Amino acid sequence: QVQLVESGGGLVQAGGSLRLACAASRSIFSFDLMGWYRQAPEKQRELVASITGGGSTHYADSVKGRFTISRSNAKDTMYLQMNNLKPEDTAVYYCASLNGGVTSWGQGTQVTVSS
Repeated sequence: QVQLVESGGGLVQAGGSLRLACAASRSIFSFDLMGWYRQAPEKQRELVASITGGGSTHYADSVKGRFTISRSNAKDTMYLQMNNLKPEDTAVYYCASLNGGVTSWGQGTQVTVSS
């Protein structure tokens, strides 16, 4: 099973930007799917964005045009560039991977957007 470690979270003012990174403990070249999820207090975890091994992307409607997901197979890392952040983006952000039918999760990183 792969280990995933998120980084890049923090406190930012509304309208600001953050870049999250998800580093994998081994090669992600063959991973079927990777994605970013988030969970706000008292809310269910939701999918923010995903990217396939072939580079196809999917975004939640709430983040389209503001967030960009990418992956670097050379660095075994997935990224989430978040621009024009809003207070409603405040949540713990988790990265996840799907490979060979096995789903792995990171420990999460807090993103707080102040108004």
